[in-house]
Amino acid sequence: MDLPTTPKNPEFWLSPRSRRAEPGVFDAARTAFAWLVTGPHPVALDGSRIPGLPPRLMPLDEVGTTLIAKSCPQQTRDAVWTALVTRSRAEGGTWTVACVGLALPVLIPVAAKLTNRFRGEVHDIHAAVLTGFLEALPDVDLTRPAILVRLRWAAYRSGHRALRDALDTATPVADLGARAPGPADAGGHPDFVLLAAVDAGVLSAAEASLIGDTRFGELSLADAAHARGQTYKAAQQARHRAERKLAAYLRAQSEGHAEPAGRARRVNRRDAEKSRRPVSPRPSNSGVGDRGTRTPACPCPSRSELEPGAV
Repeated sequence: MDLPTTPKNPEFWLSPRSRRAEPGVFDAARTAFAWLVTGPHPVALDGSRIPGLPPRLMPLDEVGTTLIAKSCPQQTRDAVWTALVTRSRAEGGTWTVACVGLALPVLIPVAAKLTNRFRGEVHDIHAAVLTGFLEALPDVDLTRPAILVRLRWAAYRSGHRALRDALDTATPVADLGARAPGPADAGGHPDFVLLAAVDAGVLSAAEASLIGDTRFGELSLADAAHARGQTYKAAQQARHRAERKLAAYLRAQSEGHAEPAGRARRVNRRDAEKSRRPVSPRPSNSGVGDRGTRTPACPCPSRSELEPGAV
């Protein structure tokens, strides 16, 4: 039997970027998921137990197509993920593979985002993204909405730690150097800035997630408010406070980088002034002071005329 490489409906988890990716852990995940939905008896969910799904058995690839549709309500997505994670915790194996396969639409962009400027080996970072997702499965709170959003954030943090470790041990390169991307990197992705703010203690992980998922992700503020157990107005105010703290942090970072440059300009100006002062062509032990020169055209100036400021 030929090894299946794609499920019947691959569009729900194969983005254009992922089709160009090098073979790695996500290719293995795609192959494993393909086994679940290939053949006359694909692994399926009972839609009659999940609000928003048709009341029948739905193959997992069809479930995935439904989940990524913009018309799919957040409540349906959370109900599906509650069922998937619950079975993964109880049975493991097949249902853990199902969770990974259905999460590929968010895991692949996360991995691509982390490595799009990284010149080293990307497979370890991709593996860390997948590991972060798997480690979060047993602990993610299924009573709160936006389950996949929180799993994605766990995967991103794990991948980012791996990226930082790789950059700390790598040979410096011209565009990033041997350090993790952060606010000082022009053109850096917003998630890098948010994670740097979390590392610096400026934002909590929840605040960074609120900004990232509602400003740069696909989660609406209304859904985020529901996930946080808040009213829309309270979530809006929480995001505003977090963004004010982030803006103050970025201003401080900018000023911190500008100050040494200002000092450098002042030092360069003093050096330029010194370079314009006449320098004695004689050695220091000749008895002639180093504040002036002796030329045939004019006598040696007096010491008082050569004090700093008189030149």
